[in-house]
Amino acid sequence: MKNAALGIRIDADVKAALAKAARQDRRSVASYVEKLIVEDLTAKGLIDGEAK
Repeated sequence: MKNAALGIRIDADVKAALAKAARQDRRSVASYVEKLIVEDLTAKGLIDGEAK
């Protein structure tokens, strides 16, 4: 499957916290957010966890 862009607006404090968490995980913010989304969707049984 091809990658698809997703644009969102979030609170500045949330964005700063995401940036900090991404740095701690040695990821870009985009990669970190994708990881969080995949983990949540996998836990809910909506994807198989291998989806990218």
